[in-house]
Amino acid sequence: MSAPSDRLTRALSLLDSLEPGAPERVQDNLDAFHPDTAELVLGYAFADVLGRDGIDLKTREMMTIAMLAAMGTAQGQLEFHMRAAMNTGVSREEIVEIVLQVSVYAGVPACMNAITAAKKAFEAAGKA
Repeated sequence: MSAPSDRLTRALSLLDSLEPGAPERVQDNLDAFHPDTAELVLGYAFADVLGRDGIDLKTREMMTIAMLAAMGTAQGQLEFHMRAAMNTGVSREEIVEIVLQVSVYAGVPACMNAITAAKKAFEAAGKA
């Protein structure tokens, strides 16, 4: 196995800052699918986009919660990013407000799914 690229190293570092221990779990999962997946997916998502200058990480995580909640189809990623957002300084109250905002623009079913994710993320944060 070759050494990770600088891009993947940056991606994994950012992922670790969002949730300690996540890089190993996520990379193992992606590597089990195909050896190039971590470089392609994590490199793009975390090094190329999420790690850009221009918007701070806390704001990016708040935006990510809103978008994933509005989609209503990415429960695992929504829960992860709610936990990650709290690790960047987003408060539970801010997450509640984001979820309520989702009800207006994406509908009550999406809001209900986001409430379920938030409760799980809050519970996990309480155990940390």
